[in-house]
Amino acid sequence: MLSRFLTPLSIGLLRFMALLPYGLVARLGDALGWLLYQVPSSRKRIVHINLKLCFPEWDEAQRERVAGQHFRHAIRSYVERSVQWFGSARTLDKIVIVDSEIDLEDPDLPPTILLGFHFVAIELASISINRALKRRCGSLYQPLSNKALDEVAVEARARFDAEMVPKSFSARAVIRMLRDRQPVMLGADMDYGPRNSAFVPFFGVPACTLTSTARLAATAPAQVLPFIGEVLPNYKGYRLKVFAPWKDYPTGDDVADARRMNAFLEEQVRTMPEQYYWVHKRFKTRPPGEQGFY
Repeated sequence: MLSRFLTPLSIGLLRFMALLPYGLVARLGDALGWLLYQVPSSRKRIVHINLKLCFPEWDEAQRERVAGQHFRHAIRSYVERSVQWFGSARTLDKIVIVDSEIDLEDPDLPPTILLGFHFVAIELASISINRALKRRCGSLYQPLSNKALDEVAVEARARFDAEMVPKSFSARAVIRMLRDRQPVMLGADMDYGPRNSAFVPFFGVPACTLTSTARLAATAPAQVLPFIGEVLPNYKGYRLKVFAPWKDYPTGDDVADARRMNAFLEEQVRTMPEQYYWVHKRFKTRPPGEQGFY
């Protein structure tokens, strides 16, 4: 019953905040994140568990510092949905720097899987790479449990000509789009359970990792183009970083390909550990017989 009132109120607030200067919205989100970090919560606990697992060499002071920074980034990312979902193309142009190792406007771009990673700026990065390619892209998404909010999110994410595809209907749709030379965005660095997954190391910890990216790339066939979003310091906006396509991928060995993906992600996380999505239970699914962390 409460959500019937809170959902439209939240959406209305986001629409209103999209009219405010980006710097002000970013500062408000940062302040809210700092405030919420002072309160004990399950998400705060998850962040600390993940950081302790992935960075055992850090002392408590460093983990506490990065955890606090991350919480501020995570909460800020939700507040900045206002700009990301409802901001104009002109506004986005002002706050996004595109740094690409390839020509994104190449008319001869081969079938391409756009592999995104869950840094706090993934929402903006996905919208921005769609715009930078200047062509219709497919985008796989996990539907939100709140149907009213999910409808708004899908509409907002699709407004720059993205074709939104629920993950439950993904395989055939992805193959169809790739064979039509339509780039497809997807993320594979979350714990989606043991189906179509393998346990491979992520910062030395066995992590349930999807193997479907390599199989889709082999079936299409398609190149895999990794991209990440970075929040710039001093409330200056974002950087969309697009890397060169992976060479010799896939190999036909699902486990080896999943290891490569996680190794690549580790390299990127080390450059800005406070911005990876540590509030997610990355190690929720454990190998048979192994005790859970959370």
